[in-house]
Amino acid sequence: MNLSSAFANGFSSTAILIIAIGAQNAFVLRQGLRREHVLPVVVVCALSDAILVQAGVWGLGSAVQAHPALLVAARWLGAAFLLAYAARALLRAYKPAAMQVGSDGATAAGWQPVVLTAMAFTWLNPHVYLDTVLLLGAIASPYPPSLRMGFAAGASLASLLWFSALGWGARWLAPLFASPHAWRVLDGVVAAMMVALAVGLLLH
Repeated sequence: MNLSSAFANGFSSTAILIIAIGAQNAFVLRQGLRREHVLPVVVVCALSDAILVQAGVWGLGSAVQAHPALLVAARWLGAAFLLAYAARALLRAYKPAAMQVGSDGATAAGWQPVVLTAMAFTWLNPHVYLDTVLLLGAIASPYPPSLRMGFAAGASLASLLWFSALGWGARWLAPLFASPHAWRVLDGVVAAMMVALAVGLLLH
């Protein structure tokens, strides 16, 4: 065991977990397509992941396991939030005026609600505690304390690179969303995904 192997393990483990399409990734992708407050969204998501990685690496996972009521509360809050966001996505799908995109990134929506939504997608998602805190914490547990910082650094870098690529790389897909119909389809898919995730949280 050495620092470089711990770093590489943290990076690869996080990359495998984070790339799966979920509610948070769908939100970041949509903000990137709209070119709406991409920087604060990427910063919030990456910084939140870094905090959760540190918590998992240094033992919060065991505390979460010891208090399962925390995950139950997060499950219900997360499901309620996902259903509310699904309703908003359906509303956008029926109102083309709500889907106008400014070419310079300037939009009618302020950055505060966008940042709060990004935080909700992260901190109200029970899967983030299972994957980032418990699973990554378990993977990092064999490392001595002197190497866990390397693991956490690799994990945090993978998260930062992924959200940056998702947020700013989405503009390459912008020509596909030049028409209101394409945005209706995207918001319809997002709404269906949010409902499915909410139902999954409640059933499991």
